[in-house]
Amino acid sequence: QVQLVESGGGSVQAGGYLRLSCAVSGYMYSSYCFRGWFRRAPGKGREGVAVIATDGTTTYGDSVKNRFTISQDNAKRTLYLEMNSLKPEDSAMYYCASKRRYCGSALSLLNLPSTVDDWGQGTQVTVSS
Repeated sequence: QVQLVESGGGSVQAGGYLRLSCAVSGYMYSSYCFRGWFRRAPGKGREGVAVIATDGTTTYGDSVKNRFTISQDNAKRTLYLEMNSLKPEDSAMYYCASKRRYCGSALSLLNLPSTVDDWGQGTQVTVSS
């Protein structure tokens, strides 16, 4: 199994910057198709934010393209999400996720959070106007 622990959330003003981190552990660390970030705002369903494949290829949701950057450091076993030019509508609980089985495509994973295999507990991001 895989354990995912997020950190780095907080409150920031519109236009600001935050970097989220996700520590990945477990004996199945290297067994995955994609890792990524999802978010859920109050009253809404989970939304795919960004996904990174094992070869480093990245895919982003339309609402965060050119503002957010996903990356990972395998030596530190940590997944990151750098968020620039934050907007109030980016306010949400952000979750780290891993997909290990029935890989499919990165885009299908972004659009179908229900297919994620492992979830972190989430970290809150609040952007004020």
